[in-house]
Amino acid sequence: MWLFLSLYLIVVNLLLFSWMAIDKRRARAHAWRISEKRLWITAVIGGAIGGWIAMQVFRHKTKHAAFVFGFPCLIVMHVLLVLYVLLEK
Repeated sequence: MWLFLSLYLIVVNLLLFSWMAIDKRRARAHAWRISEKRLWITAVIGGAIGGWIAMQVFRHKTKHAAFVFGFPCLIVMHVLLVLYVLLEK
């Protein structure tokens, strides 16, 4: 269980981190962007930590209150959910 959960969270967080980097680069180039819906869905299914780190590293979406407050709230919820799942036996 630990291994599967760890691998899943690593993949989802790396995915969102990458998408945030790509979206920032495309924003600067005025090119086609990755939708906020896709970013949010990926954050909700476990990628919020990767999204939050990408926000700090790339200074992307830092003026959007929904991202600034939403990603940390999702992180707290994910930590609590993971603790519940792993400790509930």
